[in-house]
Parts: sequence; C-alpha cells; structure tokens
Amino acid sequence: MTSSSLQEAERYWKLGYNALLGGRIDEAVEFCRRSIELYPTAEGHTYLGWSLSYRGQLEEAIEECKQAIGLDPDFGNPYNDIGSYLITLRRYEEAIPWLKLATKAERYESRHFPHHNLGRIYERTGEFQEALRQYQQSLRHQPDYKPALQASERLIAWMN
Repeated sequence: MTSSSLQEAERYWKLGYNALLGGRIDEAVEFCRRSIELYPTAEGHTYLGWSLSYRGQLEEAIEECKQAIGLDPDFGNPYNDIGSYLITLRRYEEAIPWLKLATKAERYESRHFPHHNLGRIYERTGEFQEALRQYQQSLRHQPDYKPALQASERLIAWMN
C-alpha cells in the first residue's frame, strides 16, 4: 500500500461521512466500502459501520467496528459505536465494557458520548446514582451537551 492509496482511502471515507451526514446512506456505504478496498483504516470501517447502522444492520455494524479496533485500538469511536448499537439491541450488560473502553481511548474527541450512553444504561437498569454520575461526567467533557443535561436534571428532580 502506498501513501497515495492511504490518501485516496481517507478521501473516500470522508466522502462517506459527509454523505451520511447528508442523509445519503447508500452513497455513504459505497464510499466507505471503496475506502476500505483502497486501504483499510479504522475510520473507514467505523464509518461503514455507522452507515450500516442507519440501515438497521446492527450486527454488521458491530463487526465493522471490531475490524476498526483491530486496525487502531486507540481510536475511540468504534468502542462507543458498538456500545450504542448494543443499547439499541437491548444488550445492556454487553454494552458496558465497550463504553468503558471508549471513555479511556487515547484518540477520541467525543468523550461525552460514552458517558452519556453509560448513563442511559444505568438509568434503564435502575442504578440511578451511577446514571447521574455518568451524565455529569458527560457534562464535564461537553458542558452544553443537551441530552446529558436534560437527563441529569430529570434524575436530580426525581431523586429529590
């Protein structure tokens, strides 16, 4: 693989990411698949997984994220994504270790997401103090993250 292959692969996963943000799911899948064909990267697999999740293909999305982790275990996105997909599948206990790994990943800019997702699990399983702790941890990373703020306020009001 050459550096030009890597650059072209990066261009394609970015096109896939932007297509997904624009609601063009099939296009996103194709761009991400092309990226992986050119040069497999953690981002390519992660964003392919994210695109597949929009099609409801959660098991395939989880497998793509596992491939991403195999390529770059420091990239935090696929850990959180696996946890999120498992929450959707109501496999809460299985999601917790993945989300905890996301909170510790070295290369991850959105640390508020796994804490919020952990809070969602703990709230659903009746562990309200731990849920509140996770929501507040989410807010430490992203003070204006509305879902964590609303959940935190709701729990505080309910517990008082």
